[in-house]
Amino acid sequence: MTPEQVVQKQLETYNNRDIDGFMSVIDSNVVFYNFSDRTKTMEGAAACKSFYTALFEASPKLHSTILSRTILGNKVIDHESITGRNGNDGVLELVLIYEVENEKITKVTVIRKEG
Repeated sequence: MTPEQVVQKQLETYNNRDIDGFMSVIDSNVVFYNFSDRTKTMEGAAACKSFYTALFEASPKLHSTILSRTILGNKVIDHESITGRNGNDGVLELVLIYEVENEKITKVTVIRKEG
């Protein structure tokens, strides 16, 4: 799979709240970062699975729509609009930078819309 295909599979399984499909493209050593303060927010497949299992179970209407996508080498940059997330009645707008190695997502940098 190309990096774009890996991230597309991740998106489709996210929207279907399919934790096994979602985790099939996540590297065992995946790391998530917050762009604004450069902090590590999650590390490892076990933490990722725990977080997304809880999110999927609590958010039956969860859905992410890609507003734009850019691919540069092994990086896929998605501007996403997320609705139906438990605890957030509005639209959550994010830019996510996915880094893909060997058909697995190894790093995710999250940029939140300010204000």
